[in-house]
Amino acid sequence: MPVLEVKNLRKAFGAVTAVQDISFAVEAGEIFTIIGPNGAGKTTTLEMIEGLQPPDGGHIQFGSLNWAKNGDEIKRSIGVQPQSSALFDLLTVEENLELFATFYPQSRSTEEVMDMINLTDQRRKHVKKLSGGQKQRLAIGLAMINDPDVIFLDEPTTGLDPQARRNIWDIILQLKELGKTTILTTHYMEEAEQLSDRVCIVDQGQIVTLDTPAELIGRLTKEREVRLSFLDGEEAARETESIAKSLASVTRTSREGSALRLWSTRPEESLYELFGYTKEKDYQVEQISIREMSLEDVFIAFTGKEWRD
Repeated sequence: MPVLEVKNLRKAFGAVTAVQDISFAVEAGEIFTIIGPNGAGKTTTLEMIEGLQPPDGGHIQFGSLNWAKNGDEIKRSIGVQPQSSALFDLLTVEENLELFATFYPQSRSTEEVMDMINLTDQRRKHVKKLSGGQKQRLAIGLAMINDPDVIFLDEPTTGLDPQARRNIWDIILQLKELGKTTILTTHYMEEAEQLSDRVCIVDQGQIVTLDTPAELIGRLTKEREVRLSFLDGEEAARETESIAKSLASVTRTSREGSALRLWSTRPEESLYELFGYTKEKDYQVEQISIREMSLEDVFIAFTGKEWRD
């Protein structure tokens, strides 16, 4: 049985339909990520699942529990990352954790949580003196304090520098090692691709696709983009392009000055042929790269929108 099952979820605010008809199931121990453009309905979906917004229609089930009959029990079994404004600025890290622990009949020790979120050394520091990354780690710690089975993280790394984001990633992966189920929304494609067991892309209040990152990327195409640049200039690139166009493995090409791009279903084979030609002509290749498809390519393909962090 899934730890969370959502069926035909709907929500409108006046004339604006935020969530049209969303259904998915999350298995125990998964990192399940919801991504989508701004206004796609992902935060509203999360808030309904967390019990913060009443849905207009649909059904939310946590195992054998639902909000109508088992609200208090669900609240004890889930953890929700509060926004930074929910932190008590004049209390220390340790005091915030101890305060939130009193909200539950049982909790994980504050020592253990501080260690997991790497804030033991800042335990006596007031929240107002913490960095942005430290505040976000504390917010996740507060979501963990009741030792929940399911943890909801709504864009936990937004606005953080790359190192601070990586620190959050480490915490999320620790939660997975503990067998926790994490439901995540994010604005960062790399984050979704690196962390997620499955990714759900939402657009205009509906799910447009849902699968593992590898499967989503694999669905797009077996082509890979190959880039070459020539020290011998535009003529070398132009002549090499003419050879590339004659190869069965090359589906299309693009050239700008001394830089050549080609898309190949068998990039290694294409390069073997092209290097034979450039060696014969004594052309010098300055740089070469093979670009793999990414989750961002999937997002653009399914939504028709460029991603903006």
